[in-house]
Formats: sequence, C-alpha cells, structure tokens
Amino acid sequence: MEYAPRAARPAQAAAVAAPGLPPGHDELVRGAHPHAERHQEAEPLRDAAPGRAEALPRPRRMPERHSVRDQVLRALRGALVTGELRPGAVYSAPALAERFGVSATPVREAMQLLAREGAVEALPNKGFRVFERSRRDRAELAEVRALLEVPVVLRLARTVPSSRWEQLRPLVEATVAAAALGDRAAYAEADRAFHRALLEVSGNRQLVAVAEELHRRAQWPVAEDHARAGGTPRCIRAELVADAGEHAALLEALVSGDLPVVEALARGHYGD
Repeated sequence: MEYAPRAARPAQAAAVAAPGLPPGHDELVRGAHPHAERHQEAEPLRDAAPGRAEALPRPRRMPERHSVRDQVLRALRGALVTGELRPGAVYSAPALAERFGVSATPVREAMQLLAREGAVEALPNKGFRVFERSRRDRAELAEVRALLEVPVVLRLARTVPSSRWEQLRPLVEATVAAAALGDRAAYAEADRAFHRALLEVSGNRQLVAVAEELHRRAQWPVAEDHARAGGTPRCIRAELVADAGEHAALLEALVSGDLPVVEALARGHYGD
C-alpha cells in the first residue's frame, strides 16, 4: 500500500520524492525537534598564565543528535526489511526527514551508515538508492552463514549443558510472538536476537559481530520479492511462523542433547 508523503517545504520541492513509509515508522522519531542535533558549545580555551596548566573548557552537554539518528536508523532498517524502501528506488534525505519530522542531518547520517553496510548507495546531489539484491546474493549469504555458524552450533551442542540453552527460551518465544503477528520488522529484530544469543554462548565476540552483519544483510528482501513483501499478509505470517518453529525445534534439540537433530535443523535453517 502506498502512503502519500507529507507536503514538502519549499526548499525541498526539488528533492527526490520518497514514497511514504508505513504508519509506525515515523512515530519512532516524531516529535523530535528539527534541530535536536544542536548542543551547547564548549567555552574557548583561555590563555594560561606562564608556568600554569591550560584551563580546561567547561564540559559540554552530550549531543542529542545520535539518539535521533539511531531512531531514524532503526526505522529505516525496518523499512528495508519490509520492502517499504523499494530495491532500486532513490530517496533523498530531505524528503525522508520531512516524513519523520526531523532535520535532514540525522537522516543523512543514518543513510550513510546504511551505505557502509551495503544496504544503499549514495548518489551525489540525488540521494540514496536502495541496493537491488538477487536470489543469488541471498543464496550466497545463506551459504556463508552456514559455513560460519553451523560448526559452532554443533560444537556447542556437544559441550554446553541444557540449563544454559534454557536461557534462550524467552528469545525463541519472542520470535514466535512476532511471527504470529506477521510483523516482518519486529520478527527481523527477534530473529537476530536469538541467533546472536546462540552464538554468544561461544564467547567469541568477533564471531558474533561478523555473523550478525551477515544475518542483517540476509534479511533484506531481494528485488523479485518486493511485491510479495508489500502484500499477502497471510503468506508472510506463514513464512515467519515456519521460521520461528525451526527456532523452537532447534532449542528443544539443544536442551535434550539430540545431536543428529541439531545438525539437521541447523543446516536446514539456512536454506534459501
């Protein structure tokens, strides 16, 4: 469903028009002051007397910009997962800022972070284009994730006591709850939280960081799936429920120490 964007300010009339994001995304940052990124400047250094240390500036207040940027970043990531930010489409920071009700600065910073992650491409004087992924991209990401995570899960399954795995049950329940609602953005966060906690049992921080970045990329829909991502909520819900069911089954196998089932579920979970 398309949502009509709010009227752009005169200075933004020439900006690339951005299709409206779904209700709820903009509520994350609505109400933030357009100039929330401003903060008190520190007083300049005074010349110190000979032989004396220089006077330190008065401590400055922590800038509010980052909190606004992080909220915008979270909303944009959710829009990427759901397909509301369409693969191949170009979005300008001013147009998105108008939608969110904030200044363009935190939006531009959030989009630049997404560019570093490979989600969008910066186009000089135009905005940011959402990267178009193919089914091959998704299959390759699934293969890399399997090569990285499956051996770790199998090793942990042999050594970690069931009581430790039980601690992951609330995270599995969170994925089941999000799946039942058919909320793709909420499910993406719950899904990453479960897999992150699963790998954190290894104690390898670098592994967790690399795996989560790969997982985030794997969650972005491919171009062919855009139409499906924007509609057919029943199909979306069924897909999420099935994925959450695999989490639950994997946890039960880990708790019971059933290694053959753990291996089968872990390898099957990364199938395209």
